[in-house]
Amino acid sequence: MDRKEVLEMYKDFRVTDVRDGMDWCGYHHYGTVHHSIKPLWRTRAIGFARTARYLPYEGPVPRVIGDEYTKWSNWYYGNVCTDKWVQDIEPGDFICLDICGLDVGLMGSNNSLNCMNKGAVGIMMNGGGIRDTDEVILEKIPVWSKHVSQPMDQARIRYYEKNIPIAIGGVAIYPDDLIIADGDGIIVVPNKLIYDVYKYAFQEMKSDKISRHQLYVDGGLKLDSTVDIDKL
Repeated sequence: MDRKEVLEMYKDFRVTDVRDGMDWCGYHHYGTVHHSIKPLWRTRAIGFARTARYLPYEGPVPRVIGDEYTKWSNWYYGNVCTDKWVQDIEPGDFICLDICGLDVGLMGSNNSLNCMNKGAVGIMMNGGGIRDTDEVILEKIPVWSKHVSQPMDQARIRYYEKNIPIAIGGVAIYPDDLIIADGDGIIVVPNKLIYDVYKYAFQEMKSDKISRHQLYVDGGLKLDSTVDIDKL
């Protein structure tokens, strides 16, 4: 499968178009990530799933503070809460992190920007997962998560594995599944269905654009990109 070709095929689709395409393929029950996983800001992203799983840290937590805590924290990030999946990022990857629903700021304005610089297009998490949100929005990093979280990682979470099936919002996500996300939430297209879903998502998008284009004309509205039928 040509990843660039697929991203070009899907680039104009809304989540709702793809949802319709999934229905046309008989997957009414599948693909829609639970609405509790929300966009941090109004944005959209389309990419291929890059997956990793984190688990709660069992402890114990050493009774140290100050400079001793700094030393322990450095050890923690080097040995416990690592991010081995980052080295695998390819352009067009959508980062999908199963963090077991924990209230912990696994991603922030620094490491999320690093992912984007490596070619990631978006980030999805099934817990808190995101902090430094003012900066993340300023940096225009597309993020979908269940909560905004203040706490750092140490003593709360540990890396477990990467490039494996995970579950977020009631949907199984396999590496290289296609993720489409916008203000309406997220939908996951299994890799094996990408071309079939495209056919019917395009059909529904085309029908909607043509219909709304006429409604714009009838209502005297200024035409915009959402009703551009010349490119269909």
